[in-house]
Amino acid sequence: MTTSTTTGLAELTGDYVLDPAHTRIGFVARHAMVTKVRGAFHRFEGTARLDGADPARSTVQVVIKTESIATGVEQRDQHLRTNDFLDAPNFPDITFRSTSVEPLSGEMYRVTGDLTVKDTTKPVSIDFEYTGNAVDPSGNLRVGLEGSTTISRREFGVTWNAALEGGGVLVGDKVVLEFDISAVKQG
Repeated sequence: MTTSTTTGLAELTGDYVLDPAHTRIGFVARHAMVTKVRGAFHRFEGTARLDGADPARSTVQVVIKTESIATGVEQRDQHLRTNDFLDAPNFPDITFRSTSVEPLSGEMYRVTGDLTVKDTTKPVSIDFEYTGNAVDPSGNLRVGLEGSTTISRREFGVTWNAALEGGGVLVGDKVVLEFDISAVKQG
């Protein structure tokens, strides 16, 4: 049984690691102009330094293994790993390193940082909602965050596409990145 706590933000200050068993890093992309394809990355590591008293001093770093991409269709997943898309053999990691954390309103925070995909680095901002904290059955303090952002895959050198007979393209340019985070306090 997980115990919910009312720990104040200042008491949450510390170093955290993402719990891959309870964290999802996913994406949504438009397919054939009519539907959405959803997927996730199953291998990643992440650390954060949370400063509850001064959230602007917090930092985040995430490394995602590109070959771990999964959409539920193996043929599509294999194609996504090729040079047409993520080129996993030559670019095994997608990275994010925060450059700023900005408190918004209530439980909302904007994390801005450098996202690197296929050796192209661009700044992105991700709005996160702090969803709470709890002490798990093993006595670990966990914090939860949910967030998303939309990027242009073309801006990161992911340009493959195919024209559709009736107009439009097979794969949309906009990709929504989704984050459901469970991070465990260290020490």
